[in-house]
Amino acid sequence: MSGHSKWATTKHKKAALDAKRGKLFAKLIKNIEVAARTGGPDPDANPTLFDAIFKAKKNSVPNDNIERARKRGGGLEAGGAEYQTIMYEGYAPGGVAVLIECLTDNRNRAASEVRVALTRNGGSLADPGSVSYMFNRKGVVIVPKNDLDEDTVLMAVLDAGAEEVNDLGESFEVVSEAGDLVPVRKALQDAGIDYDSAESSFLPTMSVPLDEEGAKKVFRLIDALEDSDDVQNVFANFDVSDDVLAALD
Repeated sequence: MSGHSKWATTKHKKAALDAKRGKLFAKLIKNIEVAARTGGPDPDANPTLFDAIFKAKKNSVPNDNIERARKRGGGLEAGGAEYQTIMYEGYAPGGVAVLIECLTDNRNRAASEVRVALTRNGGSLADPGSVSYMFNRKGVVIVPKNDLDEDTVLMAVLDAGAEEVNDLGESFEVVSEAGDLVPVRKALQDAGIDYDSAESSFLPTMSVPLDEEGAKKVFRLIDALEDSDDVQNVFANFDVSDDVLAALD
């Protein structure tokens, strides 16, 4: 799985620096608004909101934007849309399974954009349940390496419920059951270990290895999906080797 995680983490970092920054900001702000609407506007009493704000700050979203989104979502300020979470399932080229998580105020538009992105890039929409069984919901914390080694991270999070620590190259991925995400994140904070993001994610139970050509097609499809304002996250069960990643870079 580390091939997919490594690619996603690297891509996310690049997005924070390049022309896609505006889209990334919009998605992070939407996350804050929905978290505040669902669990209340106080980040200390709403761990999902805490994590959404933390991730936005790590990606340099201005504090004013963060605060306005928190207030809109929590009903402390007028405005804000009624977002729905919708999960679509599909296939990318090479038989790669794809889960597409949308946060949208227009269900028809979201469905149309997802379908168009898939069909124009060699993919297809799948029936509900035909892909989701290949994924498990997990808690995922991304920890930048800095001077840390794997054992130090593992010792900090083991008693909090972490299942594994994966080496992604420039960072570590700490995986736990979704319900143990907050204790794992707090264990890192207590140990004084910095992290980039803590969020609920979908990790595949099996993966499809891709060569350079296959990876190009799948990456193109995922980019097209993520280009939609309604698409919040894309999860896929591909694995790419370091050599393939380096060649595509």
